Amino acid sequence: MHAPAAFRQQLLGAIPRLRRYARSLVMEVHLADDLVQTALERALAHWHQFDQRRDLVLWALSILHNAHLDFRRRDARTTAMDPADLAAEMDAHQAAAPPHDPGLRIDLQAALRRLQPDQREVLLLVGVEQLSYAEAAELLNIPIGTVMSRLSRARAALRASLEGGSSAAGHLPPTLRRVV
Repeated sequence: MHAPAAFRQQLLGAIPRLRRYARSLVMEVHLADDLVQTALERALAHWHQFDQRRDLVLWALSILHNAHLDFRRRDARTTAMDPADLAAEMDAHQAAAPPHDPGLRIDLQAALRRLQPDQREVLLLVGVEQLSYAEAAELLNIPIGTVMSRLSRARAALRASLEGGSSAAGHLPPTLRRVV
């Protein structure tokens, strides 16, 4: 079966938000593009399951999030990165396209990487994608109270990391500061 033209057009309109969320989740452009492609393929393959009363972008973000969880399960092993290697990788990315404030961008990316995945996901959905707590709860299939709790812990940990302190939960390693 082929998806209707109106559905395909709406899905095309959702791509920028899908890419932004995917890039924020995985922090690597090529992995994010793979994730978006997987989500788009799944959405097109299952277009008939889409409930017209739902927001298509929210549905597509939900598919992308589930694809991300599938990727994480497949990769089951975590790779720890030495701070020196992280700095070298960030320098290489910075040389390609320097941001307005390179130090802040590097600190923010490092702080986001250190957040627990469930906290980072909620923070990105609410803070970057501007979903409501209820929409984030629906997308993640968790209670709204859990969304609020994870968001609060993520904000506190991010704030503590960027200010150079220790996180309230004690899960973050010491913050790396770069002088540019």
